[in-house]
Amino acid sequence: MQSRLDKSPVATWWWTIDRWFLAAFLSLMGLGIVLSFAASPAVAQRIGLDSFHFATRQIIFTIPALGVMLAVSFLESRQIRRMALAMLCIALVLMVAVLYIGVEVKGARRWVSLAGVSLQPSEFLKPAFVIICAWLFAEHKRQPDIPGNLFAMLLLALVISLLVAQPDFGQTMLVLGTWGVMFFMAGLPWLWIIALGAAGVGGVFAAYTVFPHVAGRIDRFMTGEGDTFQVDMGRDALINGGWFGVGPGEGTVKRVIPDSHADFVYSVAGEEFGLIMCFFIMTIFAFIVLRGLGTALKEQDDFTRYAVGGLVTVFGLQSVINMAVNLQLMPAKGMTLPFISYGGSSQIAIAISMGMVLALTRKRPEKRKQLGFAPSQRAMPAE
Repeated sequence: MQSRLDKSPVATWWWTIDRWFLAAFLSLMGLGIVLSFAASPAVAQRIGLDSFHFATRQIIFTIPALGVMLAVSFLESRQIRRMALAMLCIALVLMVAVLYIGVEVKGARRWVSLAGVSLQPSEFLKPAFVIICAWLFAEHKRQPDIPGNLFAMLLLALVISLLVAQPDFGQTMLVLGTWGVMFFMAGLPWLWIIALGAAGVGGVFAAYTVFPHVAGRIDRFMTGEGDTFQVDMGRDALINGGWFGVGPGEGTVKRVIPDSHADFVYSVAGEEFGLIMCFFIMTIFAFIVLRGLGTALKEQDDFTRYAVGGLVTVFGLQSVINMAVNLQLMPAKGMTLPFISYGGSSQIAIAISMGMVLALTRKRPEKRKQLGFAPSQRAMPAE
């Protein structure tokens, strides 16, 4: 335990960090490892790998993800902005490269291989995009003559264009929804809300018309016809588990789910540990989002308010989409469950995002001064 008199960087970090956030993130990382041991052996055996291949790799991914999250949490707001700008530029270049040299999977190009390591640039784009848009919104509010909102719209158009070109409809909707929430926090007029809502509906209709795979998923969801094997098995796994589950390692339905270690790990949690575990996982995600939005509303600094609000929104929306697909409340979409689903790019990118949340919500002296609690305002003893 660090003493409050210790002024070292680590001690200062410990006394200023939001430990509720930190505990929630560590809990999700731990659950990710536990559920990987439950969900991945059947998948590994099916494709001729060692039973614990994916579980071992999940641990390997989690260790640097934890290190990255803690390292980012030490940064100041200015350093966060600089880091985000560099990430944004690199991610945009890689997303253009993906269209030409990316690995094609099921008709989409979303991955690029660099030095033998596969990366999904869109995962790293999301936190950088949120931070830069938050800065642009904040600058416009601070000085209305700065066209920050216009630049944020242009950046949104560029990002959406690159995502649609891959195509990645799920990430497109995720980015649009997050940007809309941030714009609303920045004082979006109701006319804009109506216009953006109409544009969103039009975008969904256009995607249904233009992209056959999007139309197929929506049609299968609405009619129940076609290849619905994986989502049906995910539902059956949840039903088989009941309230308290069949026990660790005892699941049977999970063995036939192709992506049980990735997109459908939530269903495996339900089968082996029961709906109680599903509610517990849902509660952790809800806690992070609600605490993040509550903290953002109390912030005096506009940039911090928009950035924290945007980061927890994208985190929450992604988790909602994944859980909704598992519960057959949404059409199937390859969206990971943050910190829990298998995936190296996703783990590292989410760790960067949540490291930014930890950094921006730290209790710094300038925040105390804004609230009227400067160190010099101590009560003087009575004479």
